[in-house]
Amino acid sequence: MKTLRFSIITLSSSRSTTLLVIWGFILFPLKEEEEEAEDVGNRSSKTFKPKKNIPEGSHQYELLKHAEATLGSGNLRMAVMLPEGEDLNEWVAVNTVDFFNQINMLYGTITDFCTEESCPVMSAGPKYEYHWADGTNIKKPIKCSAPKYIDYLMTWVQDQLDDETLFPSKIGVPFKRNFMSVAKTILKRLFRVYAHIYHQHFDSVMQLQEEAHLNTSFKHFIFFVQEFNLIDRKELVPLQELIEKLTTKDR
Repeated sequence: MKTLRFSIITLSSSRSTTLLVIWGFILFPLKEEEEEAEDVGNRSSKTFKPKKNIPEGSHQYELLKHAEATLGSGNLRMAVMLPEGEDLNEWVAVNTVDFFNQINMLYGTITDFCTEESCPVMSAGPKYEYHWADGTNIKKPIKCSAPKYIDYLMTWVQDQLDDETLFPSKIGVPFKRNFMSVAKTILKRLFRVYAHIYHQHFDSVMQLQEEAHLNTSFKHFIFFVQEFNLIDRKELVPLQELIEKLTTKDR
């Protein structure tokens, strides 16, 4: 059985970024299958779904630019913190859209390798399997291939992001009471795409030399959901060892 070997590297660029390179596979204890039934051009730029844009000139656009500028400092813990005087719902909304776009692009780079034949079930290693249900169109969880599951997932997320009653883009329009619940479900489901990529396609990611981008994106994602307690710890177990390695140096 293979265990996980870690190697920390630093890339020299306009800013120094510590990255985690993974070799092999992560070994986890046996766990029952998890089912989901809740109601709620080139490789470097290829996306799986159309990119979700935040309108220029909007307050959310300014928040996104603030987030990008703060990320440039290299301190991800500080970058995910709620800016002083800002609304938590709006901050979560802006970052949720950004993570959707990031994961959309990352998965887009490996779609040639994630097929009905190579991934007949949506899994994160041999011990974790996900079944799809959205509580509306598909109420009873169904077992399906990873590309089909991710297509369902990303289409569902896109529908939520495009719903102006859930993700209002205009100043002064209040967020619905259930916004945070929906955002948590979106982020939980997006995590599963990260988990699938790491467990099933990391060799392909390395062949494409995309591991630095993947690791940095995932670290940013984890710091954000930890900062605001947006994903239950049990949902993160499939990548727990990686999460601990990525976050230990920043505690």
